[in-house]
Amino acid sequence: MNNKPKLDAARLSRMVEISRALNSITNLDDLLSHIIKEAADLTQAEAASILLLDPRTHQLHFKASSNQIPSQMAEIMVSLDDSIAGAILRANKPMYIQDVTRDPRWNPQVGQVINFDTRQILGVPMRNVNQEPVGVLEALNKVDAAHFSVQDLETLAVLADIAGVAVEKARLFTELEQANATLSELDEVKSNFISIASHELRTPLAVIMGYVSFLREDADETVAEQFDTVLDAAVHLRGLIQDMANLSYVDAGQTTLLRQMVDLAALVREMELASDETAVAKNQTITLTLPAEPLTVVVDRSMIEVVLGNLLNNAVKFTPQNGRIAIIVERQGREAWFRIQDTGCGIAEDQLERIFSRFYQVESPLARQHEGMGLGLSIAKELVELNHGRIWAESARQAGSEFIVALPLAGDRG
Repeated sequence: MNNKPKLDAARLSRMVEISRALNSITNLDDLLSHIIKEAADLTQAEAASILLLDPRTHQLHFKASSNQIPSQMAEIMVSLDDSIAGAILRANKPMYIQDVTRDPRWNPQVGQVINFDTRQILGVPMRNVNQEPVGVLEALNKVDAAHFSVQDLETLAVLADIAGVAVEKARLFTELEQANATLSELDEVKSNFISIASHELRTPLAVIMGYVSFLREDADETVAEQFDTVLDAAVHLRGLIQDMANLSYVDAGQTTLLRQMVDLAALVREMELASDETAVAKNQTITLTLPAEPLTVVVDRSMIEVVLGNLLNNAVKFTPQNGRIAIIVERQGREAWFRIQDTGCGIAEDQLERIFSRFYQVESPLARQHEGMGLGLSIAKELVELNHGRIWAESARQAGSEFIVALPLAGDRG
């Protein structure tokens, strides 16, 4: 090669322009095509090509060329052991072959396929960010000169570095897309399973509860206690199924809100929360404090019913026998607040945010006294936020807990 200075001012300026142009190209094929065209032009070569390493076969294949690549050329695999491109990749350094006919590694098959007479090859490795070779950039046949220059080598090396990083980014992006697709498939399978399981369990459970209630009416005291045990277990199972159904409801994307004007106080009254059968069985007292004036919010009514039901179930679960639960609906500024207070065990301050995470349990799974899947509060939070509201918990240890739902009043939602 001629010993000329590396990258004169004109080429440096051109490389800056190329870098700017490449930053606006996101498609890998378009990016590589642009690089090889610039490579052929800047080195004054008859053609340029890019070969990429297949990580599975450990062979090179043609990815792009400044000349139009015939379809069969993309199928040609170039061995690393007996090819010039393979030697460049293995050595991980540039090579200049002034006369390919004198090099035993030259394979004339490629030239025959594309009808191109290759005489000279200036090749440089394309490296990823770890400086590992992932392909080869070649310039073929110097135009109007006997040899490629040092500037040609330096120009090709810079372009190869850009191409190598681009290839690596494209591969990582493809792997990320595949991983996300796999996760989406798994999530869909999980959601479908939950939906089917909750649906299929409801019918036999309803039959069990119906027959147990019917048989209990004519049973003596001893047998009645046994039926009560079965009924308690069935009620617990029904709660788990409801949690599963609610989770499926959220995950299946059924989040197109059917907004309507709802009087929050009237909704609470209509739900008859004070008559909850589990609370009655535990001899708990539920009191309602409702405002005389309507508190109108624009929400999906069914979603808010799920929220209030989940909060009541949570309060009943953690409130002991003969405990008290207070439900308060009131106006706070431009918001309607639903507050539910219990006399349960309370929540530690460092748990007040975490209890809204899916499947999170305050108690140890091995030693907990209260059963459940840890879904009710997380579902409540997701549904409240879908309705542009807020939900949080407050607690004084050993003095119970309070959960507050704040919803913007109609006309005041920002």
